[in-house]
Amino acid sequence: MSKPIAFPAVPGISYRPIGYIENAFAQPTPVEQIWAVESQIVLDPALVEGLQGLDIGQQIVVVFHCHRSEGYELTQHPQGDRSRPRRGVFALRSPRRPNPIGITVVELVALEENVLRVRGLDAINGSPVLDIKPA
Repeated sequence: MSKPIAFPAVPGISYRPIGYIENAFAQPTPVEQIWAVESQIVLDPALVEGLQGLDIGQQIVVVFHCHRSEGYELTQHPQGDRSRPRRGVFALRSPRRPNPIGITVVELVALEENVLRVRGLDAINGSPVLDIKPA
């Protein structure tokens, strides 16, 4: 049995969302379905200057909070499919993780003021966006 790790003391980790996701998916949805449609990232208008240098067609990384996720298991059936063997949560894209953070590489389809239209995002409607980075 392994010994517990003593992590450095951190007074608290908190993030302020920079925006949120808008799409037609209110509930977790099979990834193939949600990747096939466009979603919008509505960015805080005060942060628009930070979008300079992004190009249409470019791939970007979207970091978001899985706000509807509750609890986690260290091993899970992929996509909840009990016919598939359990795998470790760190080998899955499951939103049910110790820290419910999602990261997806998407295609930037359009950019108008503070709204980014993207394809390939697996976040659901209302998910808080934590960061955007080039892929």
